[in-house]
Amino acid sequence: MTNHTARPVPPAVLKELRISDDAGRPAVPRTDDEGGAPLRCCLRRSEPGERIALVSYAPLRRWAAETGADPGAYDEQGPVFIHAEECAGPEDDRLPFTNAHRVVRRYSADGRILGGRRVEAEEGFWPALAEAFADPAVALVHVRAVEYGCFLYEVRRDDIA
Repeated sequence: MTNHTARPVPPAVLKELRISDDAGRPAVPRTDDEGGAPLRCCLRRSEPGERIALVSYAPLRRWAAETGADPGAYDEQGPVFIHAEECAGPEDDRLPFTNAHRVVRRYSADGRILGGRRVEAEEGFWPALAEAFADPAVALVHVRAVEYGCFLYEVRRDDIA
């Protein structure tokens, strides 16, 4: 089976976001009394009592800056939860947040959307990712929440083992 690696928001980017997010707003840490927020820094749900921040993040813009792509109008930013302070990152390499319906959105090397599909929790994410990367034009995949379209994590073509 092909291996796909979920990429959290990188530590250097997290450091920036904890000061000022991709919309130019300062991060506002708060104590999460309930828990359950999907943390993009360590790819797990928050625990009650943890300090978190909801920040605006532009994943495609950040990827494009690394690769030289120009996503044009496909550049978007949206809300993500992160720990308010530095954390250790993901505990393992399992694909996170797969217990609900998700959207797997495919992007080309120039940052254009190539399509996507809804993935039912019970059908599994491995086949959906394998299907996406079977297309040689796909450079990057975003896994997103169905309900709000929020970015959860990315998988890149170079993450395939």
